[in-house]
Amino acid sequence: MNVAENLVVAIMAGGSGTRFWPMSRPERPKQFLNLTGERTMLQVTFDRLQGLVPPERVLVLTNARFADLAREQLPELPVDNVIGEPMPRDTSGAVALAAALVERKWPGAILSILAADHTIEPASRFQEVLLGAAEAAHEEGGLYTFGIQPRSAATGYGYLEVGDAVGERRGAPIHKLAAFREKPDQETADAFLRSGRHLWNSGMFVWRTQDILAEIEKHLPAHHAAMTAVAQTWGTDAFADALREGFEPLPKVSIDFGVMEKAADVRCAVADFGWNDVGGWVALEQVLPRDEDGNWTQTALSTLDSRDNIVVSEQNGHRVVCIGVSDLIVVTTPNATLVCHKNEAERIKKVVESLPKP
Repeated sequence: MNVAENLVVAIMAGGSGTRFWPMSRPERPKQFLNLTGERTMLQVTFDRLQGLVPPERVLVLTNARFADLAREQLPELPVDNVIGEPMPRDTSGAVALAAALVERKWPGAILSILAADHTIEPASRFQEVLLGAAEAAHEEGGLYTFGIQPRSAATGYGYLEVGDAVGERRGAPIHKLAAFREKPDQETADAFLRSGRHLWNSGMFVWRTQDILAEIEKHLPAHHAAMTAVAQTWGTDAFADALREGFEPLPKVSIDFGVMEKAADVRCAVADFGWNDVGGWVALEQVLPRDEDGNWTQTALSTLDSRDNIVVSEQNGHRVVCIGVSDLIVVTTPNATLVCHKNEAERIKKVVESLPKP
C-alpha cells in the first residue's frame, strides 16, 4: 500500500495571535498574515504539502468567522474542506472533529494534524519525516507526535520526554513517549536541555483515524459521540446547525491533556528539519533577514548605532529609523504602533487584553 495515497492532512488555523499585536487583530489573526515572506502563514503551511497530499485531501479548521478568509487564501481547496468552528473548544474539539470527518469520507485513512503558524525548512525533509511516521502508524498503530531537538533551554515551549527507542523511519528515530511536560521555568528548562531526553513539543501529530477515535472515545466520550454525529451531516445543509449544537456543550481541553497524556501507545518521531513555532515577535529572529548590525527586518530600515532590533511594518515601503537603540521590537501599522524591549514581549498579550474594544 502506498501510504501517501491514504494520507489526509488537517491544518489547525484557529487562535487569536495576540502576541503579534498590532498586526494580528481579532478580525485577522497571525495565521492569515504575511509575516515571513510573500505568502501568509496558512498559505505557507499548505505550500509545504505540495507534491505530498492533493488539495482535496487537505482540511482547514478555523474559527467560523475566518472560514471565508481561509477559502480566499486557499482557493485550491474544495469549499467544504474549510470548516468553521462555531466557538473555540481548544484542540481536542478540532482534532475530534477532523478525525470524525476524515473517517467518514476516507475510511481507514492516515491523518496528520498540523498547525498553521509554524515555519519549517526544508519542506522536502519535513515530508520525509511525516511519511515515515505515517508508514509506522499504518503498519504498527499508535499515536505519533513530532519532537524537535532543542536549540536552547526555551521556556516558551512544552517538552516531550522520550523513552526507549522503537525503530527508525526514513532516517528519523522513533521512541516511546515517556511523558508530556508543560512549559517549564528556566531552571527546569536548563535541566531538560542537559538531560538529552527532552525534545520540544511541536504540536504536530500522525495516526490512523480509527486509532485516535478509539482513544477519544475512551478518554473524551462526549467529544467522540458529538463529532461522530456531526460528521454524518458533512456536505449537507444541516452541517452548520449540527456543528453548532455538537460543539457548544464540549469543555475546552487540549488534545495533549485530554487524550495524549492518557493514551496507551504514544510515540515520538525525532524530527531533524528546521522548525519554529512562530508564537511572538521574538520568534521572527529565526526567519527574517538580518543586517550587519544584527537588526531583523522586512521593511525599509535606517539605523545609527542601533543593534539587534526587530523592526516590522505592515505598510509597503514604510521607512523606520532607529537611533541609539538596541534589543527593541518596533511594529508599525496604519492605526497602531508597538515599541517594547524584547525581554518584555510576553507582556504584549496582557496589554492587548486591556486595550479598548473597537
